[in-house]
Amino acid sequence: MFSKRTEPRSIASQLIVLFTLAAALLLACGLGVFYWIVVQHAFAEDDAVLADKISAVSADFNEAGPERFGEELKARHAGDHAPYWIRVLDSEGHTVTETPGMERFLPPSVFPLAQRSTSRIGSSKDYRSGRKLFSLIATNGESSGKPYTIQVAQDRSSDEQVERRFGVLLLVVLSGSILASTLIAITVTRRGLRPLGEMTRSLERIDPTHLKERVAPAGWPRELQPLAIAFDDMLKRLDDSFTRLSQFSADLAHELRTPIANMLGEAQVVLTRDRTPAEYRETIESTIGECDRLSGIVDNLLFVARVDAAREPIARKQFDARAAVEKIAAFYQTIAEDHHVAITCSGGGQIYADPALFERAVGNLVDNALRFTPENGSIQIALVQHAADFEVAVSDNGCGIGPEHLPRVFDRFYRAESSRGSDGAGLGLALVKSIVDLHGGSARIQSEVSRGTTVTLIFPNRL
Repeated sequence: MFSKRTEPRSIASQLIVLFTLAAALLLACGLGVFYWIVVQHAFAEDDAVLADKISAVSADFNEAGPERFGEELKARHAGDHAPYWIRVLDSEGHTVTETPGMERFLPPSVFPLAQRSTSRIGSSKDYRSGRKLFSLIATNGESSGKPYTIQVAQDRSSDEQVERRFGVLLLVVLSGSILASTLIAITVTRRGLRPLGEMTRSLERIDPTHLKERVAPAGWPRELQPLAIAFDDMLKRLDDSFTRLSQFSADLAHELRTPIANMLGEAQVVLTRDRTPAEYRETIESTIGECDRLSGIVDNLLFVARVDAAREPIARKQFDARAAVEKIAAFYQTIAEDHHVAITCSGGGQIYADPALFERAVGNLVDNALRFTPENGSIQIALVQHAADFEVAVSDNGCGIGPEHLPRVFDRFYRAESSRGSDGAGLGLALVKSIVDLHGGSARIQSEVSRGTTVTLIFPNRL
């Protein structure tokens, strides 16, 4: 069964949709509240007018009397389109007088009951008859000592039409506003995302041959400046990595070419004519020496590569650092005596590390020191245990290293005139640094020309 591929969502479309929905919601709420306020205000005014009207009718009825008021009512409200419809009922509910034709639309039973309150004016009631909408109200009173009820109906059909037209107008305004909001959202979103397109075009110009180019974050909006800075940092790291890789490849080719060229040259010379067994033996021994050198370079490179890839197994345990260091010093004691160099150890404590890797790292430092320490010189191995880490410092009084070379002495294949690579290929200190990094520690070097060098390894005490 094939899974349906999900297309990535566009930021622009999401922003447009969200902005439009938000604008539509706000406009709908705002116009809805406005419509409700206007309608309620119109109804309140109509109710107030209706209350005034029934009060006036009650006063006129009391003043004119039933007969005269009936005549005036028939004379003033003839026709079906009268704005007000008036009816007067006696105490038994019989019609005394009413607007002509009122019985057809508004029978007495549809009116609300008149309230016996101080004002004697009841609350209004809406009533629909056909296509007409009426607002009904009733009140009680007395004329010539006889009680009566006045019913007044206000024709609000025109008001209802106005409300409908007003509602339609608001819907048209809402639709137009939503459309305008969508157009505004599209314009604003495109303008707001324009820097991303410019940044994309800038990044497309960058390739392995132009890694030194930068995005220049100062010219971008504040929201995009962290992204531009991150890209510049990434480009800087890539540039450094490409530069180091290119240099590493060149150095590796140079280191491998020399022994191979030596072996090839010696073999070609030997084959130019017949040689004695001793000469053949000498050539083979020289070839074996070059092969050992190649093997050492390859082994160190593989070890450093495995460390960088975090694949080198590490079996940490706690052991006596002083005993391990004295064992290393004893191993190099014969070579040190041949060079008339003294190796001394000081300090001690328990270290938490891989014993084999620890011996390899310290052994490389001692081997380097022996190479560059003059006769009658000395090498000191100092051990210092702290609460959080353990320091191993290997010092000599040899030729030292120039300050311009110190920042790069731990790089692979890096060599200066006073290079301190144990295998002569510039891999010794790089290997030591890799071992310390594998333990989560650090390495530092201090050196002065003609005064000696001190390399300090720091192993963390994490049980």
